[in-house]
Amino acid sequence: MEKLDGRKISPKAMEEIRIRAIQRVQAGESPEKVIHTLGFARACIYNWLARYRSGGWHALQTGNRSGRPKKLTGSEIRWIFQTVCDKDPRQLKFVFALWTRSIIAELIKRRFGIKLSKISVGRLLHQLGFSCQKPLYRAYQRDSELVKQWKDQVFPQIRKRAKREGAVIYFQDESGVRSDFHSGTTWALKEQTPVVETTGARFGLNMMAAISPRGDMHFMIVQGGVNADQICKFLKRLMHDRDGKVFLIWDGHPTHKSIKVKQCIESYDGRLEIFVLPSYSPDLNPTEQVWNHTKSNGVGRQPISGPEHLKNAVINKLRSLQKLPGKIASFFRHPVHFHLHHELSKAPDLNDNGRPAENLVGVDHLMGELCFFQ
Repeated sequence: MEKLDGRKISPKAMEEIRIRAIQRVQAGESPEKVIHTLGFARACIYNWLARYRSGGWHALQTGNRSGRPKKLTGSEIRWIFQTVCDKDPRQLKFVFALWTRSIIAELIKRRFGIKLSKISVGRLLHQLGFSCQKPLYRAYQRDSELVKQWKDQVFPQIRKRAKREGAVIYFQDESGVRSDFHSGTTWALKEQTPVVETTGARFGLNMMAAISPRGDMHFMIVQGGVNADQICKFLKRLMHDRDGKVFLIWDGHPTHKSIKVKQCIESYDGRLEIFVLPSYSPDLNPTEQVWNHTKSNGVGRQPISGPEHLKNAVINKLRSLQKLPGKIASFFRHPVHFHLHHELSKAPDLNDNGRPAENLVGVDHLMGELCFFQ
């Protein structure tokens, strides 16, 4: 693509182009992408950013510009942007793996001999389109190639088979919740941290759930460990009164591979087919959003008084979620699971009867002393 020559564009038009470009970067677009779409040389965007830093919007005007001298040049800003984007601080001999304002300030001082305050570094990062975020932690044992293959090849094949064979796709997972899990913030006067009284005892329970792209959800509460017997109970109730096939996707937990669970799966004569996610890849399972919703947006915001209170709080939260199929379906559109949404949007999913009909909501079943299944 031939680069544009700013000298051939009127001064007023160039001012507008510079302003719009900086605004797009501040809105979160990559400077590289912005300048590519505008058709100018790559160095231009960083020179404009340097001008903006030295004198604000006025500095983007054509002609004589007032303002303090630039501390960072366009090429230096470009290096900072590419370094924060593409490198881990540990690659540059820092101890921590997270980019902080202090680390970036030290990096600028090392590289260019320029001293910037943490406030100035924060302003620079904001101007480059960065935001402060909580990172996702992933196991180093994770096989990125296997994950890519799952997204690009394995799951699309599962979807096509499900459509062809009239099967319902479910994602299943297990999770635990403890009495000492807390989430959320509250408003209070400065230097007067509020106190919420709760039990000092530590106890917990385990949860199992399976969700479909159409918003169906089945769950079970287990007091105690999740073993092969509990998995088989869950599968039995998932398959209860079901005529069509189920494609169940879960992780490679050792319990899922036990002889008893394999025999249970085989007892359904092909109506239940299992697919295993790549190891160390919880982000591929949208059921993780059920746990986030239940714990962070529900149980974690309540003061728990005892084991029965915890159990009732979890059951009530999962019941209320189960009645919101639209909310459950939205978990498949979460940014972390965009590959699922992209693939599933190619064809309508099937409900519990193997037909593209309206959503189904299950019936409650209280199962003895140990489990609650829905």
